Amino acid sequence: MSTPSPSPHPDVLIALPPNAPHVRRNAFSRWIGRSVLRLGGWRMVGEFPDVARLVVIAAPHTSNWDAVWGLAAKLGLGLELRVLGKQELFVGPLGWLLHRLGVIPIDRDASHGVVRQATQLMRDSERIWFTLAPEGTRKPVTRWKTGFWKIAKTAGVPILPMYFHYPDRHLGIGPLFHPGDDMERDIATLRAWYTQWRGRRHDLPPQNGTMG
Repeated sequence: MSTPSPSPHPDVLIALPPNAPHVRRNAFSRWIGRSVLRLGGWRMVGEFPDVARLVVIAAPHTSNWDAVWGLAAKLGLGLELRVLGKQELFVGPLGWLLHRLGVIPIDRDASHGVVRQATQLMRDSERIWFTLAPEGTRKPVTRWKTGFWKIAKTAGVPILPMYFHYPDRHLGIGPLFHPGDDMERDIATLRAWYTQWRGRRHDLPPQNGTMG
């Protein structure tokens, strides 16, 4: 994977392309998102692809603060970004809030599996950006979870790598990655690309580009 020369946008966020899934947010929500990023000193780097359906991955994930900056960017952009959540959480006011935030209830015990459910959702949607944290935890890992690759490969959509780079306070957008026929090689390539970015926990070792 090549890395474009990043430069921060003069505003904290960048414009979404026409084919990206937009959500109707009022001006106040957008102001809140942009204000949180501005107060935190964060800016977006890179450019969104004009693609209607893709899988977004975000790393390195080393802190709960990652969710704060990610949610602020989502609100400020007016981006409809989907994530999966256990269906047991969708009860009462919490369920309403999760729906509002773009969380999709998933049956983890279903015989056809989470990957198949997510893949079908991708195929049935005209526009959908679906996101996962490939590390699956804030702790250092030797192997990434493979669900994101399987969903993208089966659904026939590209992967968009995004990153948190805390030294410069950049929320970055990488180049589109199209899955090939070798899952382990693809994931190793993506992990190697992420070695240049640093999370909030500087004491955690960077990913080494191997599959463990």
